[in-house]
Formats: sequence, structure tokens, C-alpha cells
Amino acid sequence: MTTRARSFDAAAASYAAHRPSYPPALFDAVESLTGRPLAGARVADVGAGTGIATALLHERGAEVLAVEPGDGMAAEFRRTYPGISIVRGDGDRLPLATGSVDLLTYAQAWHWTDPARSVPEARRVLRPGGALAIWWNDADATVPWIAEQEERLRVFFEAKGETHRTLPEGLGGFTSRSVTWTRRITLDDHLANLASHSAFLVLGEERTRAYFAQERELLAPLFPDGTVEEQYVVNLSVAVV
Repeated sequence: MTTRARSFDAAAASYAAHRPSYPPALFDAVESLTGRPLAGARVADVGAGTGIATALLHERGAEVLAVEPGDGMAAEFRRTYPGISIVRGDGDRLPLATGSVDLLTYAQAWHWTDPARSVPEARRVLRPGGALAIWWNDADATVPWIAEQEERLRVFFEAKGETHRTLPEGLGGFTSRSVTWTRRITLDDHLANLASHSAFLVLGEERTRAYFAQERELLAPLFPDGTVEEQYVVNLSVAVV
């Protein structure tokens, strides 16, 4: 798991260029479930990567600090967002003072932590009444072509590409909400997005290249103008502690 988590460092530029962002409705939901506005809140975005979520939290007025363990990802973050603070660390060893943040966010990142360590760390750094927000942005398998692609991925990886996504215990109850959204991108960008996932980053160049050549052949007839409409569901869970 550590190898997969650190595999993003070598592909940080591609990750930043091709990974999907998040819709405004997600941050509306964060405010609703935490019971406070993001504007003025002290937020630590853990596993910030290249800053996709961090930048959006900053735009909402949060006093946000990025926490990122990877060299390549942190370097890409600093290049793209020089005005946003970033520190090195991870959810198992947060480089934050006790009781220092109102909101702790994990965008696509909680599954890389060890809950035996990350749960006590979350409790330690959150102020009384603070909240932990965890979310994942997943391709919407209710769309037929996406369901077919997801099945091909499962067969190809024999389910080994999956990561564990159980919500942690020891933080009280979670309240959850789902937000559906879409984006339109080129077929090339769609395939590049898939290729930036850790399962492919550790697979090896030859097998990855062969997989995407076949995937392009299957998708090209579905999108003759070269534009793919991706549909996503962001699954958000918030615990107020």
C-alpha cells in the first residue's frame, strides 16, 4: 500500500492536469453537515496531493493548510499554488498542534491511512466541535458505458486495484451525502485520468500501454467527436467531534 501511495510522486504533473475537480455542491454539503461556513474556518487538507481540493477550500474563504507526504506531489502543489501553505506529513503523523483546526479534510486520501493512528490524530488536532470530512469522487456506475469500463478494470486487476474504504470508528457517528456531477473532456484526457490511478502507476509501462490501446478502441466508437462526458458521484461523510 505504501508503494501505491507513493507512486503518485512520479506522475504528479499528469495527476494535476487530468484528475477531476469537485463541484461547488460538495462544499455546500460540507458546510451543511458541519454546521458552519468554510469562510474563516481553519482547515487542514490531509493527503492534499497537487492541491485540487485545497485550492477549492481556499476559494471558499477557508484558512487552509495542505498536508502532503509525497515529494513529487508537494513540489507540484508549490508550483501551482505558491500562495497556499503546505507542510510535509500524513494522516498517521499530523504535523499540527493539538486543538488547532476546525475542519480536517481527506479528499481521496483516507484509505491511505492506518485508522489506529489516524483516528487519534484527528481527535487530537480538532478543536471541540470540529469536524472530520472524508470524501471520494467515483465514476458513476449507473451510466452504462462507465459500468462496462469499471467491469473491465475489475477483471483486468482481478480486484487487486481496490482500496479499503471503511469509515473509521471512534469519532462518533458520520452523516453522509452524495453529490452527482459531470464534466466533458477529450478522450485522450479521459484515458490519461485513468492512467494516473495508482493501480496503473505500479503496473508497468508495457501492460499499461496495452490496456489503454484496447480501451481506446472500445471507447472511440462511443464518442465519435472525441469528447467524453464523465459522470461522477462524490460520496461525502462528516463526523462532528
